[in-house]
Formats: sequence, C-alpha cells, structure tokens
Amino acid sequence: MFKIGNVTVPNKVVLAPMAGVCNPAFRLIAKEFGCGLVCAEMVSDKAILHGNQRTMEMLFVDEREKPLSLQIFGGDTETLVEAAKYVDRNTNADIIDINMGCPVPKITKCDAGARWLLDPDKIEKMVTEVVRSVSKPVTVKMRIGWDDEHIYAVRNAKAVENGGGAAVSVHGRTRVQMYTGKANWDIIREVKQSVSIPVIGNGDVFTPEDARRMLDQTGVDGVMIGRAALGNPWMLYRTIRYLTNGELLPEPTPQEKIRIAILHLDRLVALKGEAVAVKEMRKHMAWYLKGLHGSARVKDVIMEQTRRDDMVRTLHEFVESLDGAGGSEEDRVAYVH
Repeated sequence: MFKIGNVTVPNKVVLAPMAGVCNPAFRLIAKEFGCGLVCAEMVSDKAILHGNQRTMEMLFVDEREKPLSLQIFGGDTETLVEAAKYVDRNTNADIIDINMGCPVPKITKCDAGARWLLDPDKIEKMVTEVVRSVSKPVTVKMRIGWDDEHIYAVRNAKAVENGGGAAVSVHGRTRVQMYTGKANWDIIREVKQSVSIPVIGNGDVFTPEDARRMLDQTGVDGVMIGRAALGNPWMLYRTIRYLTNGELLPEPTPQEKIRIAILHLDRLVALKGEAVAVKEMRKHMAWYLKGLHGSARVKDVIMEQTRRDDMVRTLHEFVESLDGAGGSEEDRVAYVH
C-alpha cells in the first residue's frame, strides 16, 4: 500500500495508461484482477477544451474502477492548466496525470509528451501551475530522458516534486529508444533516492518475478505494468499474489482466457456499440490468443469479423478444438473474482 496525495493505492501494482487500450472495459477487468491503481489512456488538453465528443467520452470513469488516474497531454502550460481544471471539476477520477513520456512524433512535435523532458525548469513551472489550479493530486509519467545525451531523470523528477507533484512514474527508456532495447532500472533507482514523493517504476516487467526484482533493485513504491497485461490481466493478479506472499499461480487455462476475452468484448460493445467494439477487439483477441496452440489460424478469421456473435462462436469453436486443454478445476477457481 502507498499513498498518492490523499489517495490510497491498496497494493504496488499499477496499470500503465496505454493509448488505444485503457478504456473502461479493459480498466475494469484490470481492477477485478486486483490492480491497485488503473490509469486511463492519454487525452489531449486541447481536445478537452474544444469539447470534442470522443474526448469527452474518454473522460468517463466507472465508480468500480477507482482509484483511477486520468492522463492528459499537451505542450502548453496554459492549456494543460485549463484541461486539468476541467478534469478536476467534471470527472470522478482520483488523480490527474500529465504525460511526459509519449515518444510518438505527432505528439512530441507539438512540444507535448517526451518533449518536456528537455527542460526541467519548464516542467517545474507547469506542474506548479497545474497543482495550484486543482484539488486532485497531480502526478507525472515520464521517461528517463530524450536520448542518451539528455538524461535528466533526476532533475525532472525533482522539478515535479518542487512543483507540488504527488508522485512520478518513470519508464526506464529514453524517447529515442521508443519501446526497444533495455529499460534502465539504475536510473529509476537514482530517481527514487533523490525525491521523497512516491516513485512508480515502469519498463521490462513481464513476469511477477520481474516486478519483485524491480522493487528490490530500485526501491520504488509501485510497479507499472503495460504491455505484459495486453490480453493477459492474469499477469496483474499473479504479480499481486507473488508480491504479497511469494506464491506463483499457474497461467490461466485456454477456457479461462477465452471467457475473459468475451467479457472484455461484451463490455466494449456496451460502451461503444457492436461495430466499433468488434473492430477494436481484433487486436485484443490476438493478444488473448497469443501462445495458444493453433491460434494463428483463428486470429486470421477474427481479423475479418464484424459481428460480436461471429467472434464469440469462433472463439468457442477454437477452445473446443483444443486437445487436452481442460486444466484443473482448481486452476480455474484461482481466477474467479
């Protein structure tokens, strides 16, 4: 357990704010699998201020997801402050997070995302302004630096702390690395040692054992899990159990994977309508099916589908075709929430 401002996070596992993934359907599953804090996908400050309808829908928070962090991005202090004020007053999110890690060129060329990492003084002024304008705790998600020549992680984290930020999440890669190479946990440890606010470590946590190792090596308060949870919310639950009592639960059975995949699909249909949800679920289904014997053929079929019932039928037929994939009743019960 740790605290971000006045918000208590019940355990050390945090779901990363992944764009195109962390909508309420997926976040709620993560929460049901025990995740201590879930983070919503990033939302543009300018789109909030323009009242863009799709953006407004992205600000929806289901009470069952809480505590929840809602992430905004932008390259201009003034618009970030106004967007934060809107989130503060008009949503039931618990925490306002500012993105300083997105490496995508269309974001950084607007001075947003990872572009902030080049100017610690600018970060401190911006965080100070945002914190002064809202009542919810303000946090920052950042990378260790822009490139190997500009690694200002410690200075940037101190700037967040000096500005009144309540916590900082640090992805151990530079902007130039994108998602390649190795995350530098040593720099995450340096950040943890140099600030007194909570630090959440992110990068290369693919197994429960990785999470334990990150906590031991860096001393961070929480571990942020991103890509390892795609199609695999069991990773969250297994990590929590492992960190709590050292117990390493088995991987889910194929039946359990498909059951949760269909739950995810149905929640997305309720949220966005069948046409949009089925299209969006194709990538998720590929993640849920990853590693299952003979799934390549099924993925090809699913990528063409446009109806919920067809997708569900395909998944059921696939599971029934798996030889000896029953798994024990005990395994299945382990994941019932």
